[in-house]
Amino acid sequence: MEISNKSEYALLALLELASCYSSGESLQIRQMAELQNIPIRYLEQLLATLRRGGIIKSIRGAKGGYVLARDPRKITILDCITCIEGLDAIAPASSQNSQNTETQVIQEVWQEACQAANAVLQQNTLQDLCERRNIHKQKDLMYYI
Repeated sequence: MEISNKSEYALLALLELASCYSSGESLQIRQMAELQNIPIRYLEQLLATLRRGGIIKSIRGAKGGYVLARDPRKITILDCITCIEGLDAIAPASSQNSQNTETQVIQEVWQEACQAANAVLQQNTLQDLCERRNIHKQKDLMYYI
């Protein structure tokens, strides 16, 4: 299992928005694209999808941009990936056509693995990502004499 570029870029943009949530300031597409090195045109499409999915809101005007639609503690990573990829991305494909016992057993284990992955994505929020990023940044800043 791998995260798609589409989902990764969306999560990177959401991570920037989550960082600004407490201050209430919005971020413009250009700022997010520069901070995370995401192509602007692609980011525009992702943000439109996230807006339609209710994850973010757009703000018009000179100081406009994008903000999270709700607290980053209430937005799970699974919410974000489902919004970007659709429900098919989180549901394991099951082929019922002429399955023998071995194929059924393999499918059962695969479904368990997908359910476990989805449980982890459901337990972690955008706030958790921010906190993990801060921990990693602190480790990078440490130096030893």
